[in-house]
Amino acid sequence: MINTILGSKGVSSQTFVEGFRIPVTKVTAGPCTVTQIKKMDPDGYWGVQLGFSSKRAKNTSKPLQGHLTKSKNPEIKTTNFPRYIKEIRTNEEPELKVGDQIKVADIFNVGDIVAVTGVSKGKGFAGVVKRHHFHGGPRTHGQSDRERAPGSIGQTTTPGRVYKGKRMAGRMGGEQVTVKNLHIISINSESGEIEISGQVPGNPGSLVSVRKIKSGSLKELEHEVVAQVVEGAEAKIGGSASASATAGKPAPAVAPVTEAPKE
Repeated sequence: MINTILGSKGVSSQTFVEGFRIPVTKVTAGPCTVTQIKKMDPDGYWGVQLGFSSKRAKNTSKPLQGHLTKSKNPEIKTTNFPRYIKEIRTNEEPELKVGDQIKVADIFNVGDIVAVTGVSKGKGFAGVVKRHHFHGGPRTHGQSDRERAPGSIGQTTTPGRVYKGKRMAGRMGGEQVTVKNLHIISINSESGEIEISGQVPGNPGSLVSVRKIKSGSLKELEHEVVAQVVEGAEAKIGGSASASATAGKPAPAVAPVTEAPKE
């Protein structure tokens, strides 16, 4: 069975699991329509082409309409076509056929560990400090304008050029990002909305693909949250250990002052 579904990123929220607050991202996943089956003989690999969301026929090119007409269920009379199309590779021949509907409940269960892939938010032109976490130049000794500068970008006559891939200022974001080891918190079979722990890449409303890594349970997520809470508490206690140790000690004894007897 296929282990990936397409969806639309929703808003960020929070929920509570066994008394612990868990940040979540709501994703409207599916239903997805199988638009094509990739076979080993003509294509060289096994795969399933999925269509998600919808758009009007006037906004769909004629060649794409001809391709998608084969996938439309004849029982459903509609003039809409999928807005997004994406291929999902499989290790063996899929048991699906063109026109089948894939819903979120067919793949995921509460507690499953997933990986979410999407296009990150575009942040525009950024410097090396923000984009690559450079620490910048010195603030003293006459370096009045070098605090956020990248510094030297090359060598001398040899090689006499800047190497490819040199980390420099440029456009930040707008790249495909995959966030792994997230948990399915809840599933709404009717609306297809799922809650995923943590944050997923992309703007609200953007396309994301949710891939199941392995089955799991919310107990694992509870242990992770407890470990984070304990680690944070230890850091807080360690930072105030000196202050508390000083506060807990009794004040040093002071010898009483007596006046010398008068002659």
